Amino acid sequence: MFTVFQNRDYARLFCAQVVALIGTGLLSVALGLLAYDLAGDRAGLVLGTAYTIKMVAYVGLSPVAQAVVQRLPRKAVLIAADLLRAGVGLCLPFVSDLWQIYALIFILQAASATFTPAYQAVLPDVLPDERDYTRALSLSRMAYDLENLVSPALAGVLLMVMSYHWLFLGTVAGFVGSALLVAVTAVPMVHGTVADRPFRERLFRGLRIYLATPRLRGLLALNFAAASVGAFVLVNTVVLVRSGYGGSESDLALAMAAFGAGSMGAALMLPRLLNHFTDRWLMVVAARGLIIVALVMGAVLWRGGVTDWGVFLLIWAMIGFLYSGVLTPSGRLLRRSVHAEDRPAIFAAQFALSHACWLVSYPLAGWLGQVLGMGLALLLLAGLAVLGLLAAAWLWPADLLDAPRHEHPDLPLDHPHLRAHGGRRHVHPVVIDDEHRVWPTQG
Repeated sequence: MFTVFQNRDYARLFCAQVVALIGTGLLSVALGLLAYDLAGDRAGLVLGTAYTIKMVAYVGLSPVAQAVVQRLPRKAVLIAADLLRAGVGLCLPFVSDLWQIYALIFILQAASATFTPAYQAVLPDVLPDERDYTRALSLSRMAYDLENLVSPALAGVLLMVMSYHWLFLGTVAGFVGSALLVAVTAVPMVHGTVADRPFRERLFRGLRIYLATPRLRGLLALNFAAASVGAFVLVNTVVLVRSGYGGSESDLALAMAAFGAGSMGAALMLPRLLNHFTDRWLMVVAARGLIIVALVMGAVLWRGGVTDWGVFLLIWAMIGFLYSGVLTPSGRLLRRSVHAEDRPAIFAAQFALSHACWLVSYPLAGWLGQVLGMGLALLLLAGLAVLGLLAAAWLWPADLLDAPRHEHPDLPLDHPHLRAHGGRRHVHPVVIDDEHRVWPTQG
């Protein structure tokens, strides 16, 4: 697993991701305290609005940002996005009105919507070997889970000796540190013709490729299934722990740690499992398990009971394990579904569409839990996950060929693509591009 750190450029990029995530975690704690100072009992509404702005920015701006910066060097884009995020963190301690929070959060998330897909698109070029890239995906998943554990603990320690306003400087330090690490990394250049396309085509190219590729349509359906159950955990765990078990804040932290530990366990195991099983098989099996666990837990809660506390933690760890099993291989599918020049566009499309799933599931999980109760809410969300799994099986059939036989009746016989593959009718691994606009293509 950790042999991938022998690649110095990847090691620097991974460290950049980690310090930026820690900065983001400190920001989340400080933002909650700032919202309470400004809005009092309405702080929850303020944070809900801020997180909605975050998701809207992710969904709406990621493809736009990718299309705008595509003509620019990738290293410069990553550094500029980090510095912009650091600038926002520097401004947040001085806000005095709620509208200022909303405006700064929008700018911050617009920068993140630029940085994250660009960072994800760089990794396949830094790690061309698929096994190394798979290890990097698992490490990235672990980094997100560790951030959920480390950042709140670090914030708690710092708040013992300083005001929460100083936490924003930790955010600034995280993003500046990320920018410095990127600056000393050799980021490969991408050579191709995509940057010469009209802006409108660059804007929609990633979405067009994504939605025309069966395995990626299946990935989107699986993302929806994982988000349906995952949103319940992230939104309603606090209600279950505090009201259902009468637990403390430390019990809540323990429950979320169990979820994160399960996710990290899957991330550690997946590189070896993917040596023996296909991405589709593992992701579908994990989605089935996730749904089964959610249905059983939902039925228990619906009948008015709660499990033993230890059993509850084990269930949350199982959900984390299966949730990670669905999502972690995503990058492998994206990588093999496009040419190198289209990777930024396809990662931006994945970023936008996957967050669109969360934009639906987050408020739905909160509303269903409030109106119908925890048990019925989890059962209904598991039902939505079933629909996502069924859609994935239909959109991405198990017998789908990566290299279907196809022909190009509209291409001239001297076209380079026909010369390279021996005539109009031929076989090769298909990706959606200028010569293959549908699956399988007719040219």
